[in-house]
Amino acid sequence: MRPEEDPDVQLMLAVKRDDAAAFEALFRKHIAPVVGFALPFVGSRAQAEEVAQEAFAQVYRTRHRYQPHAKFTTWLYRIVRNLCLSELRRAENRSARVSVSDRTNPEENARPVTDQQTQNQEDALLAREGISRMQTTLLKLPEQQRSALMLARVEGLSYQEVAQVLECSVSAVKSLIHRATMTIRDELRDMR
Repeated sequence: MRPEEDPDVQLMLAVKRDDAAAFEALFRKHIAPVVGFALPFVGSRAQAEEVAQEAFAQVYRTRHRYQPHAKFTTWLYRIVRNLCLSELRRAENRSARVSVSDRTNPEENARPVTDQQTQNQEDALLAREGISRMQTTLLKLPEQQRSALMLARVEGLSYQEVAQVLECSVSAVKSLIHRATMTIRDELRDMR
């Protein structure tokens, strides 16, 4: 799809002309996926929501400079990724370093377990442990691998779009996703 065919690009061009309804439409459509993308980077839903809000604030502040060179989501996720990286750098620079287990609340994203007769407490505990292991493993991935994996597998961007967001080649994206997938597989296998 060419940028001019992207309905989100058309909305963003309306935002550029100060159309508040277009901005609200973009915000409503993309806020949940942006929060989901930021979550593995920053480790808590509250921080992910702050990053998402800052991303949309930046979209609005820079609306007059927007140029549709790619899909809107490519531009948006580049902003979100840069904000996540800034947040990670700030966290690293703090004197009191927070451990991965302290930053991640696995129950925050777990689906609530219903009290059905077929599912006992042990099954629920194993499910929460599995989610916790997956989140911990995602947080351990190098940022480029995590970004590539989340953009392609969770957000559904094509490899070409991921390459644009990460400012690298498509072959580099394939390599990043492959290495991330292998690391996750190995980590989860070792945790059994």
